[in-house]
Amino acid sequence: MPEGLSYAAAGVDIEAYERVLERVKPLIAATHGKEVAVGVGPFAGLYALPGGGHLAASADGVGTKIKVAIAAGAHRGIGTDIVNHCVNDIATAGARPLFFLDYFATGRLDPDVFAQLIEGMTAACTKAGCALLGGETAEMPGVYALGDYDLAGFIVGLVEVGRRQDPNAIRAGDVIVGLPSSGLHTNGFSLVRKVFEDVPLSKVYPELGRPLGEELLEPHLSYLEPLRTMRWKGAAHITGGGILGNLPRCLPEGLGARLERKSWVEPPIFGLVRKRGRVSNDEMLGTFNMGLGMVVVMDGSDVPSGAQVVGEVVRHSAPDRVMIR
Repeated sequence: MPEGLSYAAAGVDIEAYERVLERVKPLIAATHGKEVAVGVGPFAGLYALPGGGHLAASADGVGTKIKVAIAAGAHRGIGTDIVNHCVNDIATAGARPLFFLDYFATGRLDPDVFAQLIEGMTAACTKAGCALLGGETAEMPGVYALGDYDLAGFIVGLVEVGRRQDPNAIRAGDVIVGLPSSGLHTNGFSLVRKVFEDVPLSKVYPELGRPLGEELLEPHLSYLEPLRTMRWKGAAHITGGGILGNLPRCLPEGLGARLERKSWVEPPIFGLVRKRGRVSNDEMLGTFNMGLGMVVVMDGSDVPSGAQVVGEVVRHSAPDRVMIR
């Protein structure tokens, strides 16, 4: 394997995206009326309703995990992935999912593939108490190669009066609780596919204990229920950008986080990616969830019994807002 594989070298440059996002933010903000309580930046946008509640909305995709599903001929989990990814984003705002819409685009419609995706989406929507309200199915020959497809999701939820989280309530000394991931979830797959590009999906690595394809296609977990049952101040869904890029998104200015690396268990897939791709530790932390699918900030007195405390909120003065030791 070549040395020092990175997400950017595999074709996904998160820093370039962040730069162009800063460039277009004024254009986006110019469309916002007084009803927009939260715009671009957090995991979900918030739109104020008469009476004090808010609608929370988010849109996302599954990325190139789809290429693994196509190679394996297994698509149901991709439907689960897109719903749970979107559910988690609005859950960080304290929202209850209301309805979900999908956008499916392909070179030529394969009824079996489409049916599997809908099976996964409907199962995940049912579990979240969310209606699959509709969507769009587009056949686009010449844009997508035959056999290829893309899937995006759009979700709207309700933040009831009194349920909106206030980041300014977070204080230095608050604890950070980690909620375990099931593995890669839906991020970093352009790099993962580069790492395993010559490896058959049927290969069983001893550290994984099952075929590589099964490990890579393990569905993205939903954290809706844990967030409903815990008393928390802020939450970060660890997706693209990894722990380093996502944890600061739920913290107010002037505060950062210190995490203890040995306080949680890292699923073996991450060690395998690191080893085979010779991926640096910083690159891993800035790309993958590393075993934490959601991190929650709360007062130390509110930590539930058995919860996994992985760090604390600290006053921020260093260039990097997240310190992992």
